[in-house]
Formats: sequence, structure tokens, C-alpha cells
Amino acid sequence: MAGGLFSGYISDAVPGPANPLIESDGCDSETRSTVAADEKRRMTEPAERQLVRTAPERCRVCYTCVRECPAKAIRIADGQAEVVAERCVGCGNCVRVCSQGAKCVEDGTGPVRALLDSPARVAAIVAPSFPAEFDSCEYENVVGMLRALGFDSVFEVGFGADLVAKAYRRMLDEGDGTQRRIAATCPAIVGYVQRYHPALAENLAPIVSPMIAMARVVRSLDSEQTRIVFIGPCIAKKGEARDTSLAGEVDEVLTFAELRQMLDAEDIAPDSVSPSDFDPPHAGQGALFAISRGLFQAADIKEDLIDNTVVATDGCTAFVEALREFETGDLDAKLLEVLCCTGCIMGAGVSRDTPLFGRRSRVSRYVRNRCSRFDQDQWNRQLNTFAGIDLRRTYIRNDQRIPTPTDADLREILERLGKSTIEDELNCGACGYDTCREHAIAIFKGMAETEMCLPYTIEELRSTVDQLADSHQELADTQDALMHSERLASMGQLAAGVAHEVNNPLGVVLMYSHILLEQAQKYPDLQEDFQMIAEQADRCKKIVARLLDFARQNKVVREPADIRELVDRCIRAVPSTDGVQVTMEHSIDDPIADVDVDQLAQVLTNLVSNGLAAMPDGGKLTITTKGDDATVTFLVHDTGIGIADENLPKIFEPFFTTKQIGKGTGLGLSVTYGIVKMHRGDIHVSSNADPAEGPTWTTFRVTLPRRASVD
Repeated sequence: MAGGLFSGYISDAVPGPANPLIESDGCDSETRSTVAADEKRRMTEPAERQLVRTAPERCRVCYTCVRECPAKAIRIADGQAEVVAERCVGCGNCVRVCSQGAKCVEDGTGPVRALLDSPARVAAIVAPSFPAEFDSCEYENVVGMLRALGFDSVFEVGFGADLVAKAYRRMLDEGDGTQRRIAATCPAIVGYVQRYHPALAENLAPIVSPMIAMARVVRSLDSEQTRIVFIGPCIAKKGEARDTSLAGEVDEVLTFAELRQMLDAEDIAPDSVSPSDFDPPHAGQGALFAISRGLFQAADIKEDLIDNTVVATDGCTAFVEALREFETGDLDAKLLEVLCCTGCIMGAGVSRDTPLFGRRSRVSRYVRNRCSRFDQDQWNRQLNTFAGIDLRRTYIRNDQRIPTPTDADLREILERLGKSTIEDELNCGACGYDTCREHAIAIFKGMAETEMCLPYTIEELRSTVDQLADSHQELADTQDALMHSERLASMGQLAAGVAHEVNNPLGVVLMYSHILLEQAQKYPDLQEDFQMIAEQADRCKKIVARLLDFARQNKVVREPADIRELVDRCIRAVPSTDGVQVTMEHSIDDPIADVDVDQLAQVLTNLVSNGLAAMPDGGKLTITTKGDDATVTFLVHDTGIGIADENLPKIFEPFFTTKQIGKGTGLGLSVTYGIVKMHRGDIHVSSNADPAEGPTWTTFRVTLPRRASVD
């Protein structure tokens, strides 16, 4: 603007990035740290007045509000969504999209009720979008309800819009063509520019909004004592009313939803009031301001797609992109009209759920009906009467941009999120941010948490579930081992008592059975019986010896031993079996381990003997040794008949055997288990006894600590 009415009211701008979340600010590292610290401090301090806040008890942390907030003013901290007052532009998108009703708007009903109860005159100025809210009654009933509520006068903000439209028309006509302007009719857009595009503050049209214009009209009609309440669809109007550069223009702001609450509380309904008209001056086509591009029609400004002098857009996604391109110069329009909502009729303060075009039709029908009985001459006289109203305003910058992280910082955060490569950056949007990098930047700025990343959280959950499963299995194994040890201890006490009591009389039986066997030649008919008595007495002696071995609570006497040599010696000591091929595979580099040689030899002998017994028709027995720095392992694998699944849990129990009567005592593997556990090792068995599932086999794995631990 070359000069005159619309020049000289913008303070010097500080150039800034196009996008407050992702653009660099050019600060050095020290400044970056200081600004970031100040920002985090400001965000943690409670706001004196906050347009929107979160009710923690209702918030499900679905990140929908994060996704829909164009200013990214939602901070996730400790699993809660918080609205950062300093960053909030009051667009109300978070209120609109929160299905849980967790976003609470600053309540204006109390202050307005106090004004109405005071002796002061109170005027209501009603936004042009009111037909979209009160779609089931005529406008005269709406005005009547407001008067019944206690308002002394009721005005249309549409007339203020007429004055503003005329000012925009004059601004374009008087311009020299070099100054590009952004329409300032939407307070959320003004707030966004002031916070996140401060360099564009000088481009904001220095013209008040229709609300402020109408407030100034009302004050000129009455006196400065008149208190003014704006009623409309916009939460951001609450912030505009207390803007320091507009202090005292509007006393309080009610959304349509709040007005509904007050009417319901007073039991005021459309059919219970006397219809009434708005107080003059009445609106012309300014009543169309509630619809996108309504400014252009009211100001008789043509949006020519060829010369691109003026451009209009709306919606929380489109306006962010429009402002970014306006700042970079990609959008070279002389006048850019941007609305945060899809027209004011879709403001978050509307309580009705009527769809967009239904609301648009209600506003259009209202304007059409008013125009059918419109007095053009009277309207022109009204415009002339208020032509001297000062429509100028200034803008105060409120830079809320936070320095962006360095590449190193960004990479560290992405690594923490499990995104090591570009392919890992899924950009799924589940966190509320469009890209993984924007999410990482928000984490750096203290506005987000790593747990917001759905793939990251799923991976962490999977890892936790796996760890829990391993822990559960380890606990189950430990419980089984404890129960087994308790059973072994009980059986050991019983075995020791039985062996002690049986051993003495058994000695007598053994002695006399062998004496009888020596005298058997004198009694040929009884020789076979004497032979059986002696054999069975010897078998009882072996059983008692096994019982004593099982019952012994010997301590392990560890000493360094060569595992390979021990295995070789045990194999040589076991009688060979026809048709069985015995193979040894030593895969251990360091064969020296601290073990009780005699007891470990008993373990190996028992396992090898069982393997040979499982292959009556021949097969292959393989003994393998392995090891690392901490443990030594040997495996005994046979191609025998296998162990049935139902028998696997019982094979280490005392006296359990699948051998024929007289062929085994069922104590060999119990003794083996006890020796391994006394070495603080583990023994596991796996097997296949079903030929339908493949060759049958059994493998015992014994793992022992390489070095003796110090208790």
C-alpha cells in the first residue's frame, strides 16, 4: 500500500521459516539451546487463560487432536495430550475431532451471565453464521430469544462485514500493486501468522475483523458504557477479544454452543418468545462472510483465475500450505483470503451436526430472503453514516517457532525410534504427524514422545511379550526343577532308609545263597533253584547299591579335566553292542573344565547305556562335545526307538522305566539328573518316537559351567 488509511500500522517483522515444525531458523547452537530451554519453560508454566484445555480423565491419547492441529500446539507428555496455550491459535479443530469430548473450551457463560445481571447496558452482536446454528426457526425468533435472555440490543455483525468488505475493496483500488496482503478476517489465521510466520505480519491487511468493526459501530451508537458480547461459531474469537492491540473492543465472547446452554438453563425456546428484528443498521451482503469467499462477493472482488490477483482457500490443511507458498513467493496473489475452517459456518463453536452444504444453504437462504425486502438506499445511507468508523488495527508478533534439531540430533532420535534407514520411515501418520521426521522434530522440541510411533510401540510390545514369554518359561522350568528336586529329596530319604534296613538281612541272604550254590552238586535236582536264588540275591544287592547311590548327598569335588578324554574313556568302558555304530565328534576347542570326574563319568555311562539299549536292532550312537568361554556341552544322540511324548516329562523321576521287569530300576536317569544339577548345569531331552513323523531318535543335551562358581 502506498500510504493513507492502511499504511504504517505494522511493526518491523523478523524473518522466519515457512513452517514452524520443519524449517531451519539459522540460529547458532548456543542460541538454539537457549531458545529451546525458554520454550520448554514457557510450555510447562500454567497459562493464566487458556482457550482450550484437555480433560485428562477423558483423553484416550489417540493423537487425533495432534493430527488435526495446524499449529501443532498439542504436546504429548507422560501419555497425556496437553494444549500448549502459547502455541494455540484457537481454531477448535481439536474440539471438533475429539470423539471423547476431552477438549474443553474456555467457558464464557459465567462472565456473560454476570454482565446481564449487572446494571450496565449489554449489546449482543451476532455472527453472520447464526442461520447455520438456528436452522429450525426464523431469525426473528433468534433475536427474540436473545432479548428474553437479557440483552438490551441485538445487532448483526453482517453490517460490520459490509464495512470491512468496503475497506478491502478500497485497499485493492488504492494499492500500487506491489504490496501483497493477507485478509485478516479470521482470527485463527491472524494468530497463526503472528506465531509461525512472523515475517508475514507486515502482509496482514491492517483492517479489523467484522466483529471489531461492528463493536465500534455499536459504541458509536450508544456510549462507551455499553458492554458488548459477540456470539458466533468461533473459539478463536475469544482470543481476539482479549488481544492487547484490541483491548476493550469486545467484552465477552459466546460460542453458539454456549448460547444454547444459557437458553436451555433459562428455559427459553423459539416458540416462547416474541419475534423481533435486529437493531439497525442492518446487514447487506456482508451476511455472506460466514461462507467461504463471502468476502469477495460482499466487496465485489472477482477471483480471476487468469490474472490471479486474489486467491481464496479454506480448511486447516489448505491454509497452512497457502501461507507457506505465499511466504516463499510461489503464490503471488495480491490478496489472499484464508479461513481456518471450511467457512465460518463450520466453526467449532456450532452445536449442530448439519453437514457443510446444509449450513451453507441456510445462510444463503437467509441472505436471499433479506435481500428480497432490502432497502438499498437506506443501506447506502447507513454506510455513509458509519463511513468515519476507524477500521485500522495493528498486529503484535508472538513468535512461537522452536529451533529445529541438527542432522545429528535428528538421526539420533530416528535411531531411537528404530528408523535406521529411509525404508524404516513408514510415514504412516499414526502418531499425528505426517512424516517420521516431523515426529522426530516434535520429540526434539518436547512436543511428542517416542511411544507415539505405532510401529515402534508394536515392536517394543512384541519384544516385551517375547521377554515375558521367556521369563515365564524360565519360571516354569525353575518351578518344575524345584518340584523335581523336592521329589528326589523325598525319594532319597526313603531310599536311604530302605537301603539301610534291607542291606543287613540282604547280606545274610547273599552269604547263604552262595553257600547253597557251592553245595548244589550234592543236590542236582535243586541246583537250578539254588542258582536262581543266588542270581536274584545278587540283583537285590545291585538294587540296594543303586538306592544308596541315589540317596547319597555327596558334594561335587571339582577338578580340571579333559572332557574329550573323559568321553573317550567312558565309551571304551561300555560293552559294545552288535549292529551299533558309535561315533565321537569333538567340536570343543578348549576341552578343560572343572568337573567331578567320577560323577560325570557315571552320567555319560548312564546316557550311553540307555542309548545302546534303545537300539536292539542296531543303529548309530553319536557323542558330540561343544563349548564356549562359559560352558561345556555334550550331546548323546541315538537312532533308537525314541521316547513317547507322554513319557518325556517323567523320565527323570525315580523308579520310572520303560524297560521290561528285571531289565532296569528306573534310577539311572534320576541319578544323572541329580549329578548334573549338583554341577549347576542343565539336562534336556528331545525325541521322536512316531515313525509317521520321520526317523525315530533321542538326544540328551548336558550343559555344565566351565568353571566352578564361588558360593
